[in-house]
Amino acid sequence: MHVHAFVEEMESIAPPSLAEEFDTERIGLVIEGSPEIERVCCALDATRTVVRKAAAAHADTLVVHHTPIWIPLTTVTGETAALFREILSANLNIYVMHTNFDHATGGVNDVLADLLGLTDRTPLSLGCVGTCSLTIPEISARLGTGLRAWGTPGPLKRLGIVAGSGFDLSLISEASSIGADTFLSSEMKHSVARGSPVPCLESTHYALEAPAMRHIASQKGWQFIDDPPVLSTYL
Repeated sequence: MHVHAFVEEMESIAPPSLAEEFDTERIGLVIEGSPEIERVCCALDATRTVVRKAAAAHADTLVVHHTPIWIPLTTVTGETAALFREILSANLNIYVMHTNFDHATGGVNDVLADLLGLTDRTPLSLGCVGTCSLTIPEISARLGTGLRAWGTPGPLKRLGIVAGSGFDLSLISEASSIGADTFLSSEMKHSVARGSPVPCLESTHYALEAPAMRHIASQKGWQFIDDPPVLSTYL
């Protein structure tokens, strides 16, 4: 498949028009490699570990959720240069599906809702609220990581979810206004925890978003490369 045809296929799954304004020029084909695509790998982030594994798998393209180029570059040095050397030497295309995939039907938030078995879903500006039959330990088990509770959650009935860093008071209030009794996301700020109208469950950014990339890899027959951040807890 030619890279242009691949881009068209990806845009049909997560149209660029769904992306947040801050993602302008940060999604789509952000690094150009081989014009012909035979093998695709997929991951949450284009880390050096992921790029090396994609190159070892003889992939032509790496599809990721987070761009490796967050800010405009005026110099290419250090870790950025090291990463780019590995990408370019492997002739690897880097294709990014970020907030357009968050908002897309069947995208990041829908996959998370499916993973948690949410039913009777009501969409939010981002994410959704759904009926949850799981306990907090069962949610933790499905996500494969521990959870922190802010406030004192009772038995879960209607759970609001936003994959990634969705602890925003406007989103939490929106979820609460349509019946959410608890809210799940990642990267809690102190001020948000203090002002939240409902108890919150905090997971990791990786645990909430990687399932969608794993899911699309399975659908498309791509190789998913797992590379979670190292997280240790000390007492």
